[in-house]
Amino acid sequence: MHNLAIAVLCSVIVSVFLKVARKQHIQIAQAIAFNYIMAIGLSYYFLQPNFAGQSIGEVVAQHDDSYLFLALGILLPTVFIVMSHAVESAGIVRSDAAQRLSLFLPILASFTIFNEVLSGSRAVSLVLAFTALLCLLWKKDEPQQNLGESAVGKGWLNLLLVWLGYGVIDILFKQMAKSGSAFPLTLFVSFCLAACVIFIYLLIKQTRWHGKSMLGGLLLGVLNFMNILFYIKAHQSYSSNPTLVFAGMNIGVICLGTLTGAWLFKEKINKINMIGVGLGIVSIICLFYLDKLVG
Repeated sequence: MHNLAIAVLCSVIVSVFLKVARKQHIQIAQAIAFNYIMAIGLSYYFLQPNFAGQSIGEVVAQHDDSYLFLALGILLPTVFIVMSHAVESAGIVRSDAAQRLSLFLPILASFTIFNEVLSGSRAVSLVLAFTALLCLLWKKDEPQQNLGESAVGKGWLNLLLVWLGYGVIDILFKQMAKSGSAFPLTLFVSFCLAACVIFIYLLIKQTRWHGKSMLGGLLLGVLNFMNILFYIKAHQSYSSNPTLVFAGMNIGVICLGTLTGAWLFKEKINKINMIGVGLGIVSIICLFYLDKLVG
């Protein structure tokens, strides 16, 4: 359980960093790019991926899990770019909701791709989890962004891509966890490909580089590396119960994020949000313990 707790904590700290970074005029896209440079270094040093005498190109071409390299290498930076467009065209509230509701896809994958058995106790826990999620996303009298018709159309498309992208990434991380001792190599190569994609994107946009943004990206890389590493380790620890990790990560992040936002940034929390925090905690406890009690 500690792996999941560390992953949740690191994810929330990443969110805090991104919120502070915008106020400090750090260019988020540049920070994301240099985040991958740090993640590459950390994964090489701590995980020591085994290349077996091959180059990265040969690994991608010949490895059994090459589809994971390519999919994550493209999706990790691309979904970030799409998310930024979604915030502009649909607003931050809808974009955040689309990201959180992507939980539906990995939960569905748990019972279709990963062959988890849907017991009665898990069904009850999932109902609590999704109820908690809806309560946590509830915003009363939230001011809406004034958008033109074309922006509305692009907004819904971006929201769909955010929902799909984050859901697929979660599924791919679970698949990576199943590779066992081979996952360090898979993660390292995925970071390398992701760095290539985001740097090419920034070069095409003729980005003007800022030292502050690059340094911020290195710090972000430490947090992001720990977030992903312990998330994968959590999947390995609970290999037969992926719903616990999928739901626990998502609900845990939004519960802790809600409380952190209220504490650090004085964000308003309504009564329904607080009910959501309580239900979220209960749902995670049920996912972890209820099967054992029933069994």
